[in-house]
Amino acid sequence: MTKPPTTTHQPRDASEWSRLLARYRAPSTARSLFELFVTVAPFVGIWAVAWWMLSVSTVLAVILALGNAAFLVRLFMIQHDCGHGSLFRSRSACDWLGRVIGVVTLTPYDVWRKNHSVHHATTGNLDRRGIGDLPTLTVREYRQKGRISRILYRLVRNPVFLFGVVPFYTFFLQNRLPVGLMRSGWRYWISALATNVAIAIVLAILVWLGGWDVLLFVFLPTMLLAATTGMWFFYVQHQFEETNWQRDEDWNIQEAALEGSSHYALPGILRWITGNIGVHHVHHLASRIPFYRLPEVLRDHDALANSQRLTLRESLRCATLALWDERGERLVSFADARRLTA
Repeated sequence: MTKPPTTTHQPRDASEWSRLLARYRAPSTARSLFELFVTVAPFVGIWAVAWWMLSVSTVLAVILALGNAAFLVRLFMIQHDCGHGSLFRSRSACDWLGRVIGVVTLTPYDVWRKNHSVHHATTGNLDRRGIGDLPTLTVREYRQKGRISRILYRLVRNPVFLFGVVPFYTFFLQNRLPVGLMRSGWRYWISALATNVAIAIVLAILVWLGGWDVLLFVFLPTMLLAATTGMWFFYVQHQFEETNWQRDEDWNIQEAALEGSSHYALPGILRWITGNIGVHHVHHLASRIPFYRLPEVLRDHDALANSQRLTLRESLRCATLALWDERGERLVSFADARRLTA
């Protein structure tokens, strides 16, 4: 694959960045297959060893299953690239691979793909919240709510609920129906129901061959930790202090992508596990770039490497942020919001 030359010209705005990044879109079939193999092979291997380990030590089996969550997260990121049509040149190949992976990740591919495209098309738009994002109120909206509504919003934004209950609800319950697309046609119902049938068949075979212990001590630990990890990454990609939200009349999709998405600067092993999804500002600017080419963009463009940078340590504070301050143009905590009126 020919590497695009490093440019000395720095684009003047987000739309120019978007055009420049189009040169990185071409996937390599060999590289895509390699990335798929080094994700699926360890995932299946660890699954098999954890299953066998049940006859020796349940504790060791659970430990292996929890470790395998890393490969399940990476498998979801490959499914994510399939949804953007960036893993292979063939749209059909991406879609069918995504549907197969969706059985493993408990995610109906066509439903997720549509909702995720809405997320990309509306991220950071205060007048188009509700699909593919997390509930986010402005400070003014929160103050106008009644007591019960405030309590419920605080519950939803509580880190224990957000990263404990919501991942289970999303992957085990919500994904069983085409939520958000209930009236959008038969395609999404087929996606959800066919995925459900395939999941049921796989789980039935597992129980038939290995008993309920396989589900309780291998399947569930892997799935729950992967779901929680995925929820955290989805959260921190847009829910950080210097993110960007605008009303519809001032909103621009390229500016929202660049300024409203974080560059989660992670250690190397975490970048690998998460398929470079932390380079989220670049991903939103040019979603057709394969995940394994995102580091090329950062190497070639220092401005993007240093933009919206968020370290692992800095990201921990993001869990306390809950309200958008329209005047200060930043995401704030409930405590910060109280001080704004003090």
